[in-house]
Amino acid sequence: MVTTEAGTAAAAPVPVGVADQARRLEVTGLRIGYDARVVVDDLDLTVPPHSFSVIVGPNACGKSTLLRSLARLLAPQRGTVLLDGTDVRTLGTKELARKVGLLPQSTTAPEAITVVDLVARGRYPHQRLFRAWSAADEAAVRSALEATRLTGLAARPVDELSGGQRQRVWIAMVLAQQTPIVLLDEPTTFLDIAHQIDVLDLCRTLHQQGRTLVAVLHDLNQAARYASHLIAMKDGAVVAQGPPAEVVTAALVEEVFGVRARILTDPETGTPIVVPLATGAVIAES
Repeated sequence: MVTTEAGTAAAAPVPVGVADQARRLEVTGLRIGYDARVVVDDLDLTVPPHSFSVIVGPNACGKSTLLRSLARLLAPQRGTVLLDGTDVRTLGTKELARKVGLLPQSTTAPEAITVVDLVARGRYPHQRLFRAWSAADEAAVRSALEATRLTGLAARPVDELSGGQRQRVWIAMVLAQQTPIVLLDEPTTFLDIAHQIDVLDLCRTLHQQGRTLVAVLHDLNQAARYASHLIAMKDGAVVAQGPPAEVVTAALVEEVFGVRARILTDPETGTPIVVPLATGAVIAES
């Protein structure tokens, strides 16, 4: 039984020990695909510990496929996914779920389930046979609700919430897992700009608290603004990776997205801004 109090709170601190757990995620010689169709081939990649890594690239380049493989939802045809040097295929389901949390692209809540009950499902990996709901479970759910500013909506049915609020509920469920690594597949899709920023601000807070985040985003400017580490993909391969200021160049944008652009600097954040050029436009000398 989960209890809550009314009201909202600022983002709760990361639970003690979460940020110090397993956090190094890497792939070596990875080939993944669907039946005979290879989407990603011979890929080597290391996600920097404690980073907010964002994967960008055109549609169908392998971004979400790679993320699914990192979460062990898609078995590689060749190569390995390593978590702190251990092949994830050797880990038990609950053991992996205590280390890596996933927010998938598509989410469907059971009918009439309340916010607090859905968030409480994030505690499943920590449950044991004959083990009652504990004070630690209660605290984890309460912390997740506070971090996502959902405490005041805890008793509401999820299907009565707005799109942005529902997305925060799913993120809260992942937070309740208390994993040091969080994977997010297009977390801002179908949200208006205000809710997009709300979700990305929350991701930044989680990163600042010590978690390792890996997200797939379509908006290159948002990716450059929020990521600490940017991974650009094309045709199933990593074309460039590193700090956004080093990765986002006019040459890279044209190579990966097929778009000519001018790169400016955001005066507020110092991060790159991509300004696409119309066909036939000439880049003015700065």
